[in-house]
Amino acid sequence: MPSVVKINVLTVPAEQREVLEQRFASRAGAVEGSDGFEWFELLRPLEGTDQYLVYTRWRSEEDFQNWMDGSMRAAHQGGGEGGGERPKPAASGSTLWSFEVVQQAAPKG
Repeated sequence: MPSVVKINVLTVPAEQREVLEQRFASRAGAVEGSDGFEWFELLRPLEGTDQYLVYTRWRSEEDFQNWMDGSMRAAHQGGGEGGGERPKPAASGSTLWSFEVVQQAAPKG
């Protein structure tokens, strides 16, 4: 069964870039222990767009959905630090792209 890739496209205003990157940095380990998780990358735009790409790769669609329904949902519910209000989102929009891996290559050597 081929892996699946999920790319969350986040529209992030320039003044919120640092906030977004810090939030991802502080979430270290939040997805890495999930069953079926294979890879994560946060991609910062260099020019021409205000959209960050959050790339994750999963063993299967089922593994991704289990993470979405479990630890991801729990991490995005409830209050902020210390049980207070949740902080305002850094992104002003989000779109999820889904792909199936049909070919891949790694460096030789």
